Amino acid sequence: MPNILHHGGATGVTGSCHQLVLNGEHSLLVDCGLFQGDDAREDTFEQLKIEFDISTLKALIVTHVHIDHVGRLPYLLAAGFKGPIICSKPSAKLLPLVIEDALKIGFTRNAQLIERFQAQLESQIVSLDYHQWHTVVDDGDIKTRIKLKRAGHILGSCYVDISHQDHTTRQKERWVFSGDLGAPHAPLLPAPQSPHGCDHLVLESTYGHRTHPNRENRRAVLKRAIEQALTNGGTVMVPAFSIGRTQELLYELESIIFEARKSRWKELEIIVDSPLAARFTQVYRELKPYWDDEAQARLKSGRHPLNFANLYTVGDHQEHERTVEYLARTGRPAVVIAASGMCTGGRIMNYLKAMLNDARHQVLFVGYQGAGTPGRAIQEYGPQGGWVELDGERIDIKAGVTSISGYSAHADQTNLLDFVKRMRRWPSTIHLVHGERAARLALKAELEAMYARKGKPVSIRNAS
Repeated sequence: MPNILHHGGATGVTGSCHQLVLNGEHSLLVDCGLFQGDDAREDTFEQLKIEFDISTLKALIVTHVHIDHVGRLPYLLAAGFKGPIICSKPSAKLLPLVIEDALKIGFTRNAQLIERFQAQLESQIVSLDYHQWHTVVDDGDIKTRIKLKRAGHILGSCYVDISHQDHTTRQKERWVFSGDLGAPHAPLLPAPQSPHGCDHLVLESTYGHRTHPNRENRRAVLKRAIEQALTNGGTVMVPAFSIGRTQELLYELESIIFEARKSRWKELEIIVDSPLAARFTQVYRELKPYWDDEAQARLKSGRHPLNFANLYTVGDHQEHERTVEYLARTGRPAVVIAASGMCTGGRIMNYLKAMLNDARHQVLFVGYQGAGTPGRAIQEYGPQGGWVELDGERIDIKAGVTSISGYSAHADQTNLLDFVKRMRRWPSTIHLVHGERAARLALKAELEAMYARKGKPVSIRNAS
């Protein structure tokens, strides 16, 4: 019967890559992500090389297009993988943009090489509708089908339902890979619905030890942080992933500005300083049919949640440098959303270096900050009046630092437990992945207690 091999994301929150070995001849790969923060070794290139056996690999299944789930895809193709890359239809539109950016950062800026690689990538993409069964292996001995279901994490995200039949032993098994599950009531996206049931569940545990504030609370925190900057005459710097978090924040900011009666809110500039985020936002607009009912209602009322009057985008690098210098010098109140989400590079770094030591400004974290990243250091030491090293430079943190876990695109402990609880047939084996040790241990304890209350047996693995 099938067994699972982890090539990343088993004991950390990045590098997700899980191989489901169906038998000696066939296997599937779920995600192939990049390592970041403490998960990344100094010998980065060696860590990224695909050194596991791909000769049996029949398909790569992409749960969503965040870089920690797809960033090693170029290395997989370079290793000779020519099989289908299966994803949802929205992900099929977003994936080439992500990989183009990854190629420019980690591989080459040669336009011809990138174009050739992109052509190969697009020839291998197989996009599926949600809830559509798709056969990946049927050779007489085994038949394996997959179905993608909405995960509510970012646009196009899915969890993977795998039905496996072994005709030689007449055994059937159901596997579910959660990918990254979203939180209920997230902007733009419908909440994930649990599957009917499964035998084996591979479950993310990023926030397995925490619960998020509700949406009204987190919107209030967001509003307060911006009010503080407006009062101080400063900029709110928001490190955010180009895809997902940026668009959700724009949606919430449009709502706050629309409802605000104060003129200074009406005049507040919302600046997206990321060409990639701007491109993603455009694709998000094109994928309106995948938005949730609340977002659809806003559109029908004539509002434009991702394209409102106060929204500005920064284009080339010269414009970026002028924007940093202008905001740092004048203290004009503004909200700047820029990548990267964990402050490991990108345009947010120049804002931080220019403004982090000035008390007029605010840093607002709206997503998970991995251990070992500059974002985690600012988050931990900023409220204590500490310092952080950015590009070899020590910078004292005088700006305000606020974290809103409620804007995380990840499910919290309650949501993860509910994902299992709402199945009619609970899994007998749960593999906890994509979480730091404390989160996995806390979720393991809660799951075991939940099973014990129902008198159900369970084996929970990879939690040590």
